[in-house]
Amino acid sequence: MDKNTDNTTVSEKGTGKKKIPSHIIITKKTNDDAKWFVVHTSSGHEIRVMETLRQRIESMGIKDKIFELLVPTQDKIIIRSGKKVQIKEKIFPGYLLVKMILDDPTWLTVRTTAGITGFVGAGNNPTPLSELEVKNIQKFVSSPAPRFKTKFTISEAVKITDGPFSDFLGTIHEIDEEKGKVKVLVSIFGRETPVELDFLQIQKI
Repeated sequence: MDKNTDNTTVSEKGTGKKKIPSHIIITKKTNDDAKWFVVHTSSGHEIRVMETLRQRIESMGIKDKIFELLVPTQDKIIIRSGKKVQIKEKIFPGYLLVKMILDDPTWLTVRTTAGITGFVGAGNNPTPLSELEVKNIQKFVSSPAPRFKTKFTISEAVKITDGPFSDFLGTIHEIDEEKGKVKVLVSIFGRETPVELDFLQIQKI
């Protein structure tokens, strides 16, 4: 996986203000037998579970068999308290990726870590990711794709807070999350007129 992602951080409910990396490199050693596996985790606690697994790997002395831990994330832009905020959003909620040499000790260490409910695969046979799948995830994680994310909905009543129509009330007619724009129907001289605004220029009523 991309070594440049090991310093990324992602906020997670229940972790407070402390930021934990979403990509942990246990060791930079490489091994041709190592493959990427996917494990189920408690949804919403992926980062915390990954940190717990890291601690177990070190305490069990198997750093030469488990190499990387990854919670895939991608940059997104959301509107929070009227401001644009960039966050790292989990691409696969409830999953953790582990690059490892699969044998009985490593399987047991991962499988019995608190918060991990099992490997992805048939029965007790974990299925490794293919090279294509790994490359696609790499590409998705590393590609800069900031997007707006909002909880506004079509036909929702809003108040305009900035610009020439400040303090006007209206209803949302269209939403363009990619550009962070909305069209709001505003009553002007008794007629509904569409006005294009930035997400930052409106607020929920």
